Parts: sequence; structure tokens; C-alpha cells
Amino acid sequence: MSAPQLPDDGRQLPDNGPQLPDNGPQLPDDEPQLLDNGPQLPDNGPLLPIAGPRQSRAWLGAELRTRPAATGFTLLAGLLAAGASIVPAYILGLLVDRIRAGGDAAAIAPAAAAILAAAVVGGAATGLAGYLISRLGSRILADLRERVVATALRLPATVLDRAGRGDLLSRVGADITAIDKAVSDVLPGMISALLLAALSLAAIIGIDWRLGLAGALAVPLYVLALRWYLPRAAPSYAAERVAIAARSQLFVEGMQGIPTVHAYRLEDRHLAGIDGASARARDISISVFARYTRFVGRINRAELVGLAAVLVAGFVLVRQGLVTVGEVSAAALLFHRVFNPIMILMVTFDKAQDAGASLARLVGVLGTDVAERAAGTPPTGRDLVLDDVSFSYDDATPVLRGVSLRVEPGELVALVGSTGAGKTTAASLAAGILRPDKGYALVGGVPVTDLPARTVAIVSQETHVFAGPLAEDLRLARPDATDDDLAAALAGVGALDWARALPAGLDTVVGDGGHQLTAAQAQQLALARVVLLDPPVVVLDEATAEAGSAGARDLEQAATAALRGRTGLVVAHRLTQAAAADRVIVMEHGEIVESGSHAELVAGGGRYARLWAAWSARAGS
Repeated sequence: MSAPQLPDDGRQLPDNGPQLPDNGPQLPDDEPQLLDNGPQLPDNGPLLPIAGPRQSRAWLGAELRTRPAATGFTLLAGLLAAGASIVPAYILGLLVDRIRAGGDAAAIAPAAAAILAAAVVGGAATGLAGYLISRLGSRILADLRERVVATALRLPATVLDRAGRGDLLSRVGADITAIDKAVSDVLPGMISALLLAALSLAAIIGIDWRLGLAGALAVPLYVLALRWYLPRAAPSYAAERVAIAARSQLFVEGMQGIPTVHAYRLEDRHLAGIDGASARARDISISVFARYTRFVGRINRAELVGLAAVLVAGFVLVRQGLVTVGEVSAAALLFHRVFNPIMILMVTFDKAQDAGASLARLVGVLGTDVAERAAGTPPTGRDLVLDDVSFSYDDATPVLRGVSLRVEPGELVALVGSTGAGKTTAASLAAGILRPDKGYALVGGVPVTDLPARTVAIVSQETHVFAGPLAEDLRLARPDATDDDLAAALAGVGALDWARALPAGLDTVVGDGGHQLTAAQAQQLALARVVLLDPPVVVLDEATAEAGSAGARDLEQAATAALRGRTGLVVAHRLTQAAAADRVIVMEHGEIVESGSHAELVAGGGRYARLWAAWSARAGS
């Protein structure tokens, strides 16, 4: 069976081209404004949710708490590495005092040995800490990736329709990549630098609290730099991600709609839209980098003030005999030792902000309401009912208005009508892909959303062929199917001959990277899955439309075979399907305007009769 497809009925393309969303994060007012030369995505609904900082921190904290042993060992290794790194500064301070006291060259050897030992221990601990941090982060990311994909697969079609698939693709693509890069390249250095900076400052205070107080003069400058940078950086990174998502959306729409783009000669318009979206993403990236360079300048000023304060305070304290020259030297070395970790923190923080924006987008997906499929309530019959159903994709423009129909057990009903009449929406409601805003969609008296799996099957116009052996593609419908079951299902829809004629028969790899099936073969494959699944109710949404004239008759016969003995609702692309149905329902503007058998409607001279006359004239020409 095919994956659910977004319906194309009841909605019109905007006349002014794609537009970027105007509800995304905005750049601060005190920054240079970007050129408004990018195309805008239509304001047809919000993007997928984005978690706030508190939600992201809570999620990360919960993940760490579920791995106490790994978290504890990682922290211990980091502390050992940081502690070993500050030992040389202490030893050099002691060495300075010994030399000032008249010590000879023999004092250098034990100091050098201690520094060498600290370097070996520190290097080993740093490597171990980096490995443990990367492993812990990778495992957390792997779980996050699986949970996001699992949630995405359960998202309601209306959510994807409003948010745009480009937004979702950018989250499971670019955002996952950004976090993965941060976990492997950024997080180990960032945590090590944070621990080293904390221990170094604690060591300075341990030498003399007044030296620590002097070094602490840099702290307000660091805080001011962060307070200036953080409120500007986070929205900018979020805006950059939104711009990337908008660019992805435009690209995906252009690729998926290539036939329409070519038909209406919209190539230049779509290329201009992609160029504009790319330019906006580029301009935001440049603005982010410019802001970051100003941030680094503020950090350098803080370092200068802090080191100067330590040296001046040390000079005064030495003059008063309160500390030794060696202790001041150790404190200055320790404070200078903090420069590199803090700069690493700042550099990695810049990248961490990027990863944090991506994490917020992924955690936001996890918070999306999804329809969890329970065991379900078995239906008491095989009748399919739409009871006074109304539906709108945007909560403003109705696509269906009070539609009521009943398909008796074993009956085949065809839906016909012009484009935009609401046929695909009615079929999606009947299959449980969409939920009605009003009314009910029932099978055997049970809402279709509450039915057990394998009760209703849908085959749409665009069928996906999964990569892998043809036999395994078929077994998606029934994993325990034997080779004889597969052969029988293929034979039932007239596909066994061409399937056996493939290079490796049913073991032939199809889909991406494998043997490419024709559109008609892909539809026969989907119908064979229906036969294997053996559901009581089947919905076909223009499932023979891709066959073309040459394969239309064979594919219609395959559809008839798949529907035999089942309750069937068919969105008829070809009126020959409607003519073969037990009953025909004609829809216009989201309402049912005619209902009856093919013969009755043709004799009635109404809307269906005119459609049939036009179809017959075209078929006979």
C-alpha cells in the first residue's frame, strides 16, 4: 500500500508565489536589517512546534538522569583531566619560590618530573573524557533521532500539510546533522573547557582570596558580554533555521511539482524563489558571524582587565609580604590558563547555540500531538459510513460540507467529480488519514480512527516502492506470507508474469538504487499488498491514474481483483471504473450532487451524464 498523500483538492496555489513565514524568530532591532529580497512562504499555518529553552534543558536533564553510570564516569574523567591541567601552574609557582630562596638546579628535576607525570595523566584523562562525552552524546542523539522519526511518521496529515514537509525534512536532516557535529566536535572540548575554567578559578581563590577577587573583576565583563550576545544570538540562529527550512520547502515543492512547473512554465519563478530564500539564509549567516566577532572583542577586553587586576593585586600583596612571588606567578599562570578554555567556550558556544536551536526544533517535534494507535475496537460489520461530515484544511475554507454516504458490505461505490470537488478528502476521511471537523467516519459502527490495524487499506495515485527485494516489499503487508502467498497475490492482480521475468525474480532489488518499476507495475505492487493484507474495506484514490492509456485496462482489472469481496470506495480517475461500480456518487464543491447507478445517472441527464458523454466522445476519438 502506498504512503498517505497530501490531497490536491479544494486548495489553490497562491497567486503571488511562495512566501517566507512572517511569524518566525526576528532579528534584534539594533542590528542592521537584512534586505527583504527573499520570497515568502504562504502564511497558511504555523511551522512544527519549537521547544523553549526550559523544555530543551528539561529533556536533556531527563536523558542524562536515565544514564547515571555513563554520566558519572564522564564527569569523573573530565574532572581528572581538568585537575591534572592545573598542576603545572602550582609546581611552577613553587619552583619560583625555591629559586628565590637560593635553591640550586637540582630543584628543577623533581618539578619537571611532576609536570611530565601531570601531562601524561591529563592527556590520558582528556582523551578518555572526550571519548566518553562523544559516546554519551551519540547515544542520546541516536535515541532522539529514533523518537523524532517515530513521531514524524505518526504526525497527522493536516499537521504536515500546514507546516510544510520542508520544515520536517530540515529537522530530520540539517538539524540532526548540526547536533551530530556538535556532539562529536564541539561538546567534548566545551565540557572540558568548562571544567578547567571552574577548577582554575577555584585554585586561584585557594592561593589567596584577594587574588581570586582581583581575577573576579573579569566576571562582570564576561557576564555583560554574554547578556549582550545571548539575546541576539538565539533568535538569529532560530531565524537561520527557519530560513533554511523555507529554502527546503521551496526546493521540495519545486521537485515534487515538476510536471506542473513545466506545464505552466514556472521554472524562472521557482528558481527565483529558491535564490531569494538562499540569499536570505546567507544574509542571516553573515549577520550572525558579524555579531560573533563583536562578542569576541568583548571577551578579550574582559581577559585584559582580569589579568591586569591579578598582576596589580599580586604586586601590592607581595610588597606587603602577604603572598610570595611564586604564589602570584601561579595565580597569574592559572588565570592566563583560563583564557584558552574560556575562548574555547565562546567559540564552541557559538556552535552550541546553533546546535541548541536545532535541538529545540527536534524536541518540539517530540511534543507534537500524535495519534497513538491502540489495539482498536473490532467493527461489527463491513459497511462504510460518512455521517454528515465536514472538513477544512485551514479552519476557514470548507472542503467538505455535510457529506453523508453509506457503502454497504461488499458494495463498490465510485466517487467522481471535477478537480477540487473534495473526492480525495472524502477518501482520506474514510481511510482514517484525516479526521472530520464535524460528523463521523465509521466502519461497522466504529470510528475509523479507533479500528484495529488491517481493517481499512488505502492505495493512492502516487505509490511508493520501498528499496529492497520485491518479495520483502510485498511482505510489508503480511510479514509471514510464504512465497506461494506472494505468487498468488501477484497473480490475482495480473503482475506475476512480469515479476518472475525480473532479473532475479521476486528477489530482484527494486526502488531507489535497484530495478525501477513502471508506474503501472508500482500500482500493481500496491494492489498485491492489498490482497495480502486482506482488509474488509479498501479505499482507492485514483489508483489507476498513473498507468496511462496503454496500461489502464490491465490496471483497472487489477483493481477489480483487489476489491473483489470487499467493501470498496473508489475515487475514479477513469469513468470506466465508475461504470463498473455498483453505485456512483457525484461531488461538486464539497457536496454530493448526484447518487445512483451508472445507468440511472446517465438516463437522468444530469452532471454525471454530461461527464460520461464527454468521456465517451474523447475515448471514441
